[in-house]
Amino acid sequence: MLRQQLQQKLSQKLSPQQIQLMKMIQLPLQALEQRVKQELEDNPALEEGSLDFESESSTEFDDYEDRESSTIEAEDINVDEYLSDDEIPSYRLHANNHSADDEETRVPVTAGASFTQGLLDQLSMVSLEPEIEEIAEYLIGTIDDDGYIRRELMAILDDLAFTRNLFTTYDKLEESLEAVQTLDPPGIGARDLQESLLLQLKRKRPSPGVTAAKEILNRCFDEFTKKHYERIEKKLDISEDQLKDAVEEIIKLNPKPGASAAQNVRGAEQVIPDFTIRIVEGELELTLNSRNAPELNVSRSYNEMLQHFQKTKERANKEQKEAVLFVKQKLDSAKWFIDAIKQRQHTLYITMQSIMNRQRDYFLSGDERQLQPMILKDIADEIQMDISTVSRVASSKYVQTPYGTFLIKNFFSESMTNEEGEEVSTRKIKKILEDLISEEDKRKPITDEKLAGALKEKGFPIARRTVAKYREQLNIPVARLRKQL
Repeated sequence: MLRQQLQQKLSQKLSPQQIQLMKMIQLPLQALEQRVKQELEDNPALEEGSLDFESESSTEFDDYEDRESSTIEAEDINVDEYLSDDEIPSYRLHANNHSADDEETRVPVTAGASFTQGLLDQLSMVSLEPEIEEIAEYLIGTIDDDGYIRRELMAILDDLAFTRNLFTTYDKLEESLEAVQTLDPPGIGARDLQESLLLQLKRKRPSPGVTAAKEILNRCFDEFTKKHYERIEKKLDISEDQLKDAVEEIIKLNPKPGASAAQNVRGAEQVIPDFTIRIVEGELELTLNSRNAPELNVSRSYNEMLQHFQKTKERANKEQKEAVLFVKQKLDSAKWFIDAIKQRQHTLYITMQSIMNRQRDYFLSGDERQLQPMILKDIADEIQMDISTVSRVASSKYVQTPYGTFLIKNFFSESMTNEEGEEVSTRKIKKILEDLISEEDKRKPITDEKLAGALKEKGFPIARRTVAKYREQLNIPVARLRKQL
């Protein structure tokens, strides 16, 4: 049975302004500058300039904020005087006068040819049959970012027939592949790691170490990847010194020849810190990057225009009402945007101030073992903000310290209790674990079980599986793969 009834309930919703503010807090510096630039282009009531609008226009804002229900009247109002198409925009009246002593803040970025185009340019200088050259060009297009051709040659043969209408033989395809593999960097166009390393060894000057390295890769590649050195010595009947010379030759090779070449043509990536922490007379000093607080102002001409409309007595016509509504909306939007920038600046500062105070010992010493356990909730409770707000600040902002520039979220870590009942940061345990591994005898690396015992002796009773988890998070291989001759 259908029926109608009234029901009251209390719900909490975010206003569009609150949503936009959260998005602005999350923006990194470069994105913020683009956002400000876009707002300046979209809103003519917003101008670049000092933030002195509060002292000059505070009463004016109070006047028009409550004007939604007021009646707008007009007396000899000519809207065209204010909204003339012939008005020259203010930015066209600004001269770009720069002193020779002005600091240049732009970072030059060089752009080069793409990695694929570089290979095609090399190929064009090689004398090849037209069919072989066409196949080689296609093969270059299949090379991935690491410099490998991952697809099976038979599949490429079918693609050539269906996409290029080029019917060729497997032998010619292999001949084209050999031509591609002669290009730079060495090892390019290989189908797997073993082939790439062998291609690089072929370019090296012959020596006993290079010859032994080729034998190892050809006959004992599986044993080499697992570092079963005793098996290699026995299978190839070589001494430990010969094996050591061969391994030194192999570790000099590049397992990803395409990656290193592609880096030369990538655009420069620049990290701009949002905060700077300095040590001044033994105390920490936090400053916010001034680019987080762009100088914005509400347009005086738009404000005066609205004041003129307000003081009129006769009722305005429809066009004038629409003009006044447009002006008011733009002024409201400009004021809100300026307030949002200031709120963003305040939120960033108090969040980083709280983080700096909690990690004071680390910022004074630079020793990661001084990092204290800290989670998002700790900071959120201290600054009385939501956890999501702290997360937005920490996930995309950088801080410049005397020891380098770091992502803020790296200072957060879980805690565990040591034998003395004190809570310590997992980052501290990882640092101790990293130090233990770096000091180990590389001929006999320490196993995870022994690492767990060593940590227990230092007062950190953690299980072997936890040691393995921390080791993997540090991108450190197992003991067998850390073994060196």
